[in-house]
Amino acid sequence: MRTDIVRPIVLGLSLGFATAAFAAETIAITMDKVAFAPTAVSARVGDTIEWRNADIVAHTATARDKSFDVNVLPNKTGKLVLKKAGKFDYYCRYHPTMTGTITVTE
Repeated sequence: MRTDIVRPIVLGLSLGFATAAFAAETIAITMDKVAFAPTAVSARVGDTIEWRNADIVAHTATARDKSFDVNVLPNKTGKLVLKKAGKFDYYCRYHPTMTGTITVTE
């Protein structure tokens, strides 16, 4: 068997599996005491943001550029799968002083 041919093939397969190991993540943001925590997160395209509302009132996570608007009732969660890279500032429509930032990379 010629090892000069087999080694590159095996190495190529190994690298392919290593790339697949970078699965999408779920990033949790809590809505509590009329605030987002954490206020700034970093994520990748394909990741999911999950807002958990621990308050007794409804909140939203509304992008300033209008790219998303997630309504989250008390003691519930709301999710968003990130589709594009960029920096997204967001706020709660009901409580405009609640603000956050999501930085999304490829």
